[in-house]
Amino acid sequence: MKAYPDTSFLCALYRLQANSAEAAAYYAAMPGPLEVTTLLLYEFKQAVRFQIRLHRHDLAKGYPRAEGIKMLADLKSDLVSGQVITVPAPWPQIHLAAERLSELYTDACGHRSMDILHVATAIELGMKEFLTFDGNQKKLAEAEGLIVPL
Repeated sequence: MKAYPDTSFLCALYRLQANSAEAAAYYAAMPGPLEVTTLLLYEFKQAVRFQIRLHRHDLAKGYPRAEGIKMLADLKSDLVSGQVITVPAPWPQIHLAAERLSELYTDACGHRSMDILHVATAIELGMKEFLTFDGNQKKLAEAEGLIVPL
């Protein structure tokens, strides 16, 4: 079944955290490569860089530079090997779908822009499953008929 991840899923794959075993098991069982978009890659890389910065300013927050650099290197390795592939995205249609989702759900449920964009991307790419550990984003994906197996 075709599945689209969000940043929380990528973080669980590339950094040890409470839901990493679940993400790794799902990833290992996938019949093909993990499909991502350039937007998702950008958000993940930016999040890692931001966590490095947080840690530099407060050791109780974020994570060390070496850990962040390893996360980015591991992702790059998976992209080079083809275990993760970048797929083209129909951005005008995704933006229209995101606007529809925003209008339907944001006031009642408080969804953030990137969360809406990721769900809209999954829908427009014809994905059946949405991979997230974010509870609010899970609600949005399920409201739109996506299966959230995690």
